[in-house]
Amino acid sequence: MAVVVLAHGAWSSAWAWKKVRPLMGDAGHEFFTPSYTGLGERAHLASPSNDLETHIQDVLGVITYEDLRHVVLIGHSYGGMVATGVADRARDRIAQLIYLDAFVPGDGQALIDLAHGDRDRLLGSVEPGDGWRVTPNPTPPDTSPEDLEWVAKFRMPQSVKCFVEPLRLSAPLTLPRAYIHCARYAGQKPFAQFAERARHEGWPCYDLDASHSPNVTAPGALMDVLKQILRP
Repeated sequence: MAVVVLAHGAWSSAWAWKKVRPLMGDAGHEFFTPSYTGLGERAHLASPSNDLETHIQDVLGVITYEDLRHVVLIGHSYGGMVATGVADRARDRIAQLIYLDAFVPGDGQALIDLAHGDRDRLLGSVEPGDGWRVTPNPTPPDTSPEDLEWVAKFRMPQSVKCFVEPLRLSAPLTLPRAYIHCARYAGQKPFAQFAERARHEGWPCYDLDASHSPNVTAPGALMDVLKQILRP
């Protein structure tokens, strides 16, 4: 059994992983899905001061107060920024880091530095009026009508600081890492660069025939890949 902790993507929350939670349980794994401050059931804490470090501390808090050790940490999309920070600050508790179609930052890099073609969209999507909320990216085109309705109900903007704050690392990460690249519509996303880096550096790298949010559109296929990584 693995102890798995999630760092979810932007504009999302624990709710988006409800299809994966029972699959993790059936496979015998303990799965923690903390929600970031200001999102999901913690939407009442939305604030312009919420930033990347806020979300790193959210996930660290679960690891600390649940007293989790030998943790397999999954970072999805923006959650790759969060998970990298968590792995840096809890080096004695993290056994493995899995990036799921996620950003893989180095020291001093912000998400906006890695987003390439999404940079202008992100900075141009700050809602008028308050000037600090970034609206969600479009939903992948293969999302079913039922899931579109579900996702649209709960996705919400989040602070621009999350995307522009640089990540600070105390030292390079040396723990085992793996990358899952969602290959469907890959040309529309900035993540192929990180899959290529993973292959170049010799990490285990898996191509998943799914769009960017397999937790929503292809949970079974995602779980099949995770079983390969999480096996004893």
